[in-house]
Order: sequence, then C-alpha cells, then structure tokens
Amino acid sequence: MAEAADIQGMSSSPARRWLRRTGALLAGAPLLAGLLQLSTAPGGHAAEKTFVTDATGSSTVDVSLNSLSPSAPTDGDTITVSGTVRNNGRQAVTDAHVGLRVGTALSGRAAIDDAAKRTGFNEYTDGAEIGGKYVEEFSRLAPGVAQTFSISVPVKELDLGSDGVYQLGVSLSGRTPAASYEQVLGIQRTFLPWQPDPTDTRTRTTYLWPLISTTHLTAETGPGEQQTPVFQNDDLTKEISPGGRLERMLALGKDLDVTWVIDPDLLASVDAMTRAYQIKTGDTTTTAGKDQAIAKQWLAELQEAVADEEVIALPFADPDLASLAHNGRTVTGSLSHLKDATDVAADTVETVLHVEPDTDFAWPVEGAVDPSIVKVATSAGADKVIARSDSLKESTSLTYTPNAARPIGGGTTAVVADAQLSTSFQGDMTKAGNSTVAVQRFLAHSLMITLQNTGKQRNIVIAPQRMPSVSQAQTMAQALTALQDGSWAESQELAETAAAKPDPAASTKVPSASAYPSSLRKQELPTPAFQDTQDTESDLDRFKVILTNESRVVTPFGRTFNREMSASWRGRTTEAQSYREDVQSYLDNLAAQVRLIEKSETKLSGRSATIPVTVQNNLVQGVDKLVLRLTSKQPKRLEIGDSAYSEQIIEVSGGHSQSVKFDTNANANGEVAVEAQLFTEAGEKYGPPVTFDVNVTEITPTVMLVIAGGVLLLVLAGFRMYTQRKRAAARQAQEDASGETATGEPDGTEAVPADDSAEEPRVQGGPKEPEHPSDPTPDTAPESADRSGTGERVDR
Repeated sequence: MAEAADIQGMSSSPARRWLRRTGALLAGAPLLAGLLQLSTAPGGHAAEKTFVTDATGSSTVDVSLNSLSPSAPTDGDTITVSGTVRNNGRQAVTDAHVGLRVGTALSGRAAIDDAAKRTGFNEYTDGAEIGGKYVEEFSRLAPGVAQTFSISVPVKELDLGSDGVYQLGVSLSGRTPAASYEQVLGIQRTFLPWQPDPTDTRTRTTYLWPLISTTHLTAETGPGEQQTPVFQNDDLTKEISPGGRLERMLALGKDLDVTWVIDPDLLASVDAMTRAYQIKTGDTTTTAGKDQAIAKQWLAELQEAVADEEVIALPFADPDLASLAHNGRTVTGSLSHLKDATDVAADTVETVLHVEPDTDFAWPVEGAVDPSIVKVATSAGADKVIARSDSLKESTSLTYTPNAARPIGGGTTAVVADAQLSTSFQGDMTKAGNSTVAVQRFLAHSLMITLQNTGKQRNIVIAPQRMPSVSQAQTMAQALTALQDGSWAESQELAETAAAKPDPAASTKVPSASAYPSSLRKQELPTPAFQDTQDTESDLDRFKVILTNESRVVTPFGRTFNREMSASWRGRTTEAQSYREDVQSYLDNLAAQVRLIEKSETKLSGRSATIPVTVQNNLVQGVDKLVLRLTSKQPKRLEIGDSAYSEQIIEVSGGHSQSVKFDTNANANGEVAVEAQLFTEAGEKYGPPVTFDVNVTEITPTVMLVIAGGVLLLVLAGFRMYTQRKRAAARQAQEDASGETATGEPDGTEAVPADDSAEEPRVQGGPKEPEHPSDPTPDTAPESADRSGTGERVDR
C-alpha cells in the first residue's frame, strides 16, 4: 500500500532537538573522515577490513528489549525500558553502557516496515543518544554472559515533536581489545507512538478474538442409550484448564472490547465434557473422562464473558473454504456439508452460550480469496467474507488505508482485514524481546492509519491467526489494552464495520485463482479427502435406512463429516487421513452389528421342508425395512418356495436375534448351494452373503414307484406260497384218510378215485418214490404191474 510522503503536522521540529542532532552529526564527522582516509592509505586492504569490522560491530552484543512502559506515553509520563544485553563476541567488552536514541518521525506505514527490517547501527537514522544520567553502565561484559538493564526517562527528555510514530533505539556502546575507541556494539529498534492528545477523528477498530481449536471428538459413542461421546485424546482438557491456551484466551478476552469468533464444534465438545465421556487410550480401549468440573467452569466463564457482546459463529468445525473451493466442489455432497455446518452453527451457540450469534460471515484461511472461494463461502448463506489486504490489494495510487467494507458483486461484501496489523503477533512471542517489539509495531501502524488523514473516518478490521498460542494471546491482549487506552482509536463491532460506507477508491476486485498463495495451496485438503468423506456418507445412507431411530447415528456422523473438512487439518495430512479412516472403520463396525449368522450344511429328509436363517442385531436400537432373500443355486433340484429364491421383510429388536424360515421343495437328492443375503428396502445389498450347502435326502416320485412295485411283488409271492402250502396240507389229509380204507377197515363209504397227477412218472421196475404232501394229485389212475388178461388193452 502506498503511503503519503508526509503526515500532516510532522514537518516541524523543536529547535533544541534540531541543534542536538546537528551537533551529533558534526561530532561524528572527524571520525568518519579519519576512517575514509584509512581506507585510501598505504596498506589499504587492511584498513578496509578494519572498517568493515567496525561497520558490522553493532552485532557484537545482542540487545533484547523486554519491556517498554507505557507503550503509548503522553505528556508527563516517564518511559521505562528494560531488557538484557549479551556479549556474542569472543572478547570482553569494557566501559560499556546502554542508552536510548530517538530517531526522526517516520513518514508512513511503509517507513515503519523499512525501519523494522533495518540491521546495524546508522548514526543518521538512529539519532543521538540521550546521555547523562539516563544510561546504565557496565564495566565489563564477558563473552556469552547476559546482564539486565533498566532505564527510565521522562518523556520531556526525548524531545518528541509533533504527533506521530518515532523510532526508538536501545543501544549498547563500549570498547573491545580490537577497537579501543567507544562504538555502538549492539542496538535494538522499536517504535514509540506519540499522540498525547485525542485525535479529532478516531479510527474505529474491530478486533476478532477467535475461540477455535482442533478436532477432538470422534464419531464413536459408548454403549447404551446415553451415547457417551468418545474423545481422541485429552488435549482439550489441557487447553481449557488453568494456564491452557483456551483458558488464557477466555481470561484475556473478557477484559477487552473484541468481537468473539467461535467455532461451534468447540462449544459442542466442551459441553460434551460436562457429562459422562470417554477418552481413547488405544485402538479399541477407552477410559472414563474425569474433568467435568473444568469443562463446566470454562463454559460458565465464557457465558458470562459473551453476554451482551457480539458473537460470530463460524460454520460447525470451521470448514476449510479454500480446500472446498479448489478440491472439493467436484465431489458430490461436499458443499451440502458446508450448508449443514452453517445451519447447525446458530443452534449450537444459542444452546450452549444462550446468545444469538451472527452467522453472516465466512472466514477463509488467512483471508486469502479468489472467485471460487467467494462462491463457496457464500453458497451456504453467508453474504460477508472476511478477506485480508494482502489478498485484496489496493491500488498503488491510494495513499491511505481505506475502510474494511468493499462490495465485490452479487450482493457480497468483502470485509478486508489489515494484513500488517493482523500478522503482528504470528512470531515466537515466548521471548519478551519479540513480544515487546510486536506490541510497539502494532501500535505504530494503528496510529499511522489515523494520522494518514485525520479528517477521514476509518473502519479497520484486525483478524489474527485462528489459534494463537498462550504467549501470542498475551501479547495480543497487551497490545489491545494499550490501543483501547490510547487516544486515536475506538472499538467497534464487526457488523457495524461491515455496514460502514465503502471507500470509493478502495479495491473491489477479487484476485484470480492464480494469485492464491502457493504456500497456502500446499496445505489444502486434497480431492481424495473429500472423496473419502463421500464414500463414508454413502455407506451411512445404506445403513441408516434400516434403523428405527436413525438420528442416533446420522447426527453424530453428520457432525463428524464437518470435522473431516476442518481448516485445522492444514499442515497435518497424516492425522487428517487417520481420522477419516477411523470414522469409516467405526461405521463399518456398526453396520456389521446387523448380520447373518453363518450356517453349516443343512440336511433335508423330505420332499418339502423348511430352512431357518438367523439375523443377529447387536445394536442398541432395532432394525426394520430389511429384506432377507434366500436363493437356490440349482433351482431345478431345490426350489425356495415356488421359484429360485424367496424374500421376507424382517424386524429385529436391539440386542436380539431372529430366525426366519423358508419353505423348500426338493426334486432330486444331493448337495445344493444356497445363498442368504440381506437387502435394504431399496434393493441394495446389505452386508456380505452367507452361503451354505443343503444335502437333499428325500425320496422322489420315480423312486417311490419302483419301491412300491417291488413291495407289491414280494407281497404277491408270499401270498402264492401261502395258498399252495394250504392246498397241499388239505390233499395230504385226504390221502391219509384213503389209506386207512384199503387196509380192510370198512367204513361204509366208497373210495375217492385218486388224482392222476398225484404221482410222478417213474421207470418200470424201479422203486417207487415216496410222495410229498405238496405234490399235486395225479389225474390218471396208477398203472398195474401184472400181466393183462385177454381182451384187455395194455397201456404202454
């Protein structure tokens, strides 16, 4: 951003100050001339090397500025500067002292940045030392040894001129064995905002105070009706415990005029901790959480802090808008998750904090935007996008910082945060020196914005990093406290800043996709990540249709899908993938709780029989609208019902099993493969099939006819044998009766002629064979062996 060459009221300086600095320059002129002569004298190479050593000698001692109070002084104040000095050289420094130097007033915001980058001592820009009693002396600084200092100087001794931002240097001067004359061996620069009287027009400043964390809750819930939530680890407890990051953010923020920007997932997670919850300790093991009191305390303090304050609710789990725009739009269902995350955000904040949040704002990572990001950001209902000035850059012809609000078309407003103010606290703030310099630089930029045009009202937004560390949060709070106590800025809510009249000279052109920072693009969730989420959702859709109370599963998984797209996964690719895999694995495990019981070989011993198939439901809730189909692989040999397969709709209560019987008809003996498969009501397969063999041992109609014929023949043969024996017995009885009459025992009856067939033919003259009772009676009379008489016919 271009800055004005001069700032109103800064061109004049007190005469005393001019004389002092002119005298310092004149006093240094002989030394400078001597050095120049040495560089051209015989042996000039050695002299030149000495000059270079002297020029870089200001890095010999490290000067750290640990505190500066007050950060923005006014008339009558006394500035106290404290810090440490450490000799980084190999030789001791003697006759040393620390003093303050005030440079000239800086001309604009670019001059502040230039001064912050400057290294080494420069007599012209760093100014003369305020000597006298306002120094701290060290007789000797041993190598590697740090010593502390503290200097207090009345503001009137600094000879500050008109309102503005001055460079303040803390330098250490001394001697070394290599250079016996006094020189500056170390210097630390910072900035001193000087605005003793309130400005006519104060800059309205909105500072976003983010309460955002990483993903903590899993998709899993404990057994039973209560659905006990399961956390990935105990990290959230550490964050909300005394001294933790989120505890510090809350404690510091409640004393500041800020706009709270909250991820509803954080609230939902802490709220879950107020009741029974579990913490994963392994792949399949958990332990009971015990920090309900800490969670309740943190929520109670947050409810008190945000009461009657502006609260901006981000979409649930803070989805990565840039990743969605660049990699997720082509995956079906991804944008619908953003809409769900936005819809549930307000309800979550209202339920937990009892305040009505504003859900009209979208916040891409680091405020970097392009047309696709804006389109995705507003697709879920937001009409304001929090961008940043290093993305939506101003024209070089603009000499001041414009208002934050910019219309960018389509009814969308870009609320552009100031990049320099927003990134002031991104470094390592654990070091007091870094923190102090960051605070002073922040205040310097803030005052310079106001002084660019004191007659023009400005509305500025500051959007810091999403998850500041404890030290960063403390530094932010220190800077904001000084700003709010200052005389050139006043606090304003984000909604008011967004509604302010746009500056007609401000840029409204959204940069192209090619301008999106490559460093940020490398951190985005890849397309396969969104595809994983979609695959899991498809599996959930097949699972939920069989549930009697699908909300017990759909709601926690829906929030989990939001968590899978969180911006907090940036830079943590492995962890993000592991989280998605765990979600899929858990869903697979749930779906597997409704299954078919494996069957061994089944035997059928009749033409018609039933085959039982058992469905087991180990879920807490019941399942219905589930179709069980039994299919014969050889329907010509074994029919299920009247065809190759049969289906039945089943319902199984939670924690129960149910056996379903299918009628079968066998047409042949032998083994037949049968498959049992569950289907949803829509006809999609549910779970793996169960295949088993049916061994048919029933008697077919053909076999029955053959067996019946054989039995009949056996019966007839037996009956014939029975009748023959009965008749033979009767003839034997008659023969016995005839034999008794021939022996002379008259009985007064005639003999019954014998049957000719009763005797077998025999050879003449041979012995007579005995008769058997079963032999038939002969139908002719037996032949006589005697010679026949005359006239008698003889049979031959």
